Amino acid sequence: MLMRVYYDDTDAGGIVYHANYLKYCERARSELFFEAGRTPTADGAHFVVKHIDAEFIKSAKLGDMIEVRHKVVNLKFTSMQLYQSIWLDDVKIFEMTSTLVFAKKGKIVKIDDDMREFLISLHL
Repeated sequence: MLMRVYYDDTDAGGIVYHANYLKYCERARSELFFEAGRTPTADGAHFVVKHIDAEFIKSAKLGDMIEVRHKVVNLKFTSMQLYQSIWLDDVKIFEMTSTLVFAKKGKIVKIDDDMREFLISLHL
């Protein structure tokens, strides 16, 4: 997913504020579903971030066009592990692996078959 860095994404020096890399990844994760004509929910259940391991490699700045790439790297009955990276041209500037659990009404639940098939299609 391509996106532009806007003024409100940056600090006083025009460099992307660190928390916004997580926002870019969150938006791109939602877009995976929306672009496929789906929503990131199923029967009232949705994914909740349990853990994130992130590395800030280089900075993006005001006006840059960045690309978020993603891959499901592990899929279990109630959770998935998602690898995402952010690229500026052909240089990786950020990467993270997140563990997401499927939850409904505050409780972890099994990922339904339809959602599981969709996630498998995301290059497991």
